[in-house]
Amino acid sequence: MLFGKISRQFCGLKKLPGSRDSRYFWGWLNAVFNKVDHERIRDVGPDRAASEWLLRCGAVVRYHGQERWQKDYNHLPTGPLDKYKIQAIDATDSCIMSIGFDHMEGLQHVEKIRLCKCHYIEDDCLKRLSQLENLQKSMLEMEIISCGNITDKGIIALHHLRNLKYLFLSDLPGVKEKEKIVQAFKTSLPSLELKLDLK
Repeated sequence: MLFGKISRQFCGLKKLPGSRDSRYFWGWLNAVFNKVDHERIRDVGPDRAASEWLLRCGAVVRYHGQERWQKDYNHLPTGPLDKYKIQAIDATDSCIMSIGFDHMEGLQHVEKIRLCKCHYIEDDCLKRLSQLENLQKSMLEMEIISCGNITDKGIIALHHLRNLKYLFLSDLPGVKEKEKIVQAFKTSLPSLELKLDLK
């Protein structure tokens, strides 16, 4: 019944004439997918709520102690709230954006994040990520690839992830000062393996 109402509303929409209007519509829809529901986080726990957010936006997650990636929103595991802890996130081609990053607040076991072709990821997202105390402790690996809105400022903010062991940066046209980044990480995270594939 609900699906019928929603589909009728979408069918009732006039065809959007220009790509600008279409872009606005998809931007709005992606913002809806990223909206944080703090009551839901309280009810199901931070890992389940973050899993729902990430999969809703097109990302995938892997839980601690499991080999396979969870890709299907409709097959998210059920059980005790503390059983499934997110260990890795692959946000390739997803629509995650800064307004959704509050979902990550309570995650305590995330060791790896891959951001690839994330068109809505900006410097503020990386700053927010690096300010989360739990991630400062747990994060070990990060890859940022083909995210056109990321600049030097966002990358340098990652130095707060004090246990980061590996950082791969590729195809980031907004990153201009490679040497400054290398020096910043040598100073703040001397054991970091930093790989750059930047022009």
